[in-house]
Amino acid sequence: MTAALGPVRDGSATHGSSRPLPPIEVEFPELEHFRDGNTGIPYVWRFVAERPGPRVTIQALTHGNEVCGAIANEWLLREAFRPASGTLTLTFANVDAYHSFNRADPFASRCIDEDFNRLWSADVLDGPRQTRDLARARELRPVYDATDYLLDLHSMTDPCPPLALAGRQRKGVELARAIGIPQHIVIDAGHAAGKRLRDYAGFDDPGDERIALLIECGQHWERAAPHVAKQASLRFLDHFGMAGADFLDAHLDRAPRPPQRAIEVTDVITIQSEQFDFTLPIEGLRVVPKAGTRLAVDGEREITTPYDDCVLIMPTRRPKIDETAVRLGRFVD
Repeated sequence: MTAALGPVRDGSATHGSSRPLPPIEVEFPELEHFRDGNTGIPYVWRFVAERPGPRVTIQALTHGNEVCGAIANEWLLREAFRPASGTLTLTFANVDAYHSFNRADPFASRCIDEDFNRLWSADVLDGPRQTRDLARARELRPVYDATDYLLDLHSMTDPCPPLALAGRQRKGVELARAIGIPQHIVIDAGHAAGKRLRDYAGFDDPGDERIALLIECGQHWERAAPHVAKQASLRFLDHFGMAGADFLDAHLDRAPRPPQRAIEVTDVITIQSEQFDFTLPIEGLRVVPKAGTRLAVDGEREITTPYDDCVLIMPTRRPKIDETAVRLGRFVD
């Protein structure tokens, strides 16, 4: 889908008359049944195999309106999946935001007070600030501290091919390639507005064996996104020896996959003013052929492509000061 991105200043669900809301093609699962969990933390379930192995966490609902991960985790619980080795933890993170979902304003339930996925530095987690999203992050922090390998399932505002956000360390790219999906791997350092969970603590330390992989499974509510989330989860579990052959035979899509390509992010465009506007049609993974092409204006600042064949990654639908407008990258393989 290609459309001009107009400004949104008030947080409403539309952003310019030319861009209608994407259709909601999926059902939102009822999660109340999973509230109690089995770890002492609401909506957190942990299963320990007799055979030792890695500690793996699959996370849903880092953002409350990104339902594909909730569908995948609910499916694993409903199927009574148990790991063949190691420890598997399934989390539904920002459930309060999820429960606030309103079809008339579907982007508003991303979070409650602040973005759960910009809180993952020690100065924020250990600091004095108090919000509902931060309280939930602090509640879940021990889960991630006890995780060797994290799969964080997300989705995107606008239609775009799925993406694996591997972070800036080689280990993240290697894990993304080992999982084998999706086709596009993004090498990036995150956002100026705050640290992501996938970059928390040892996940972003090249000397630490712990790794996190964030997968954007498609547009938030498109029918295909839950399938991507389930397949990514199955491949993650298979890679770490946690899924039995019978379960994989029944559910894993073994169709040939296209070769993966990596995109290295070189520039993160952070919005600095209320006068931000894209100046050409924008879509995720669009390749702009020529260096110096005008992409946007931000007050008096003009933003242009820094090189030929510049890839636009996850342009925002909801421009907001200090948030990322778009990431610029180039294919590195």
